[in-house]
Amino acid sequence: MSQRFLLAIPVYNEEQYLSKVLQRSREYLPHILVIDDGSTDSTAKLLEKEDGISVIRHPENRGYGASLASAFSYAIRENFDWLITMDCDEQHEPAFLPRFTEAAERDDCDIISGSRYLYEFDAPDVPPADRRAINQRVTKMLNDRLGLSITDGFCGFKAYRVDCLRNFSITVPGYAMPMQFWVQAWRAGLRISEIPVRLIYNDPTRHFGGLLDDPVSRIQHYLAVFESEMNAAAGANPASNSLADCSFFDCDGPSCAVGS
Repeated sequence: MSQRFLLAIPVYNEEQYLSKVLQRSREYLPHILVIDDGSTDSTAKLLEKEDGISVIRHPENRGYGASLASAFSYAIRENFDWLITMDCDEQHEPAFLPRFTEAAERDDCDIISGSRYLYEFDAPDVPPADRRAINQRVTKMLNDRLGLSITDGFCGFKAYRVDCLRNFSITVPGYAMPMQFWVQAWRAGLRISEIPVRLIYNDPTRHFGGLLDDPVSRIQHYLAVFESEMNAAAGANPASNSLADCSFFDCDGPSCAVGS
């Protein structure tokens, strides 16, 4: 690889998966950052035993968006070329990391977003009905309002050109962060592509926390964050944006093109 990649993994009480995910991830990328978002289990102790892993520790649980904001700042400060973000609950497979690095090396995209719905792998898991419905509704809204052509608005398995991260000001701390992210990416006119990743749900009952465990409250919150960010962007004249015309190498799925 001619460019420097950083893999950032936000964690919160992931003692069950952490060591295995890190072991598998080391097979593909040498630079790994873990953002421990105020874990109260043995996650912090497990991280102390991991050599060669950079760690940012939040003193309290700040939320998924806050963890990614920390990762963005670190990647910029340490002069990496690309940042890849991946969850630690084994819903993102480290074996897919080379697909992101290969896409980045083509140098024709700024954001490479994983999609669980771009291509159906063998025996995919079935997402909880409320999560799939919310994802479909929000993804359609993003496409209609921002002129995007994405198929999965919420997948956290992504690669970001670090130079482009300076366009973002992530202030939404929780799971609604993608609503802010997509608006800011659109406003900056960034080139966006998708690559297929496997749909995995190890724990369909996992909580979002508080009112967000209620699907109606959750979608209302997402829409409110989106409208707030759109209002903040009012008056801007963003460049036209859509999926870049990128091929997906040996990805066992269809090629990406504008409008696909």
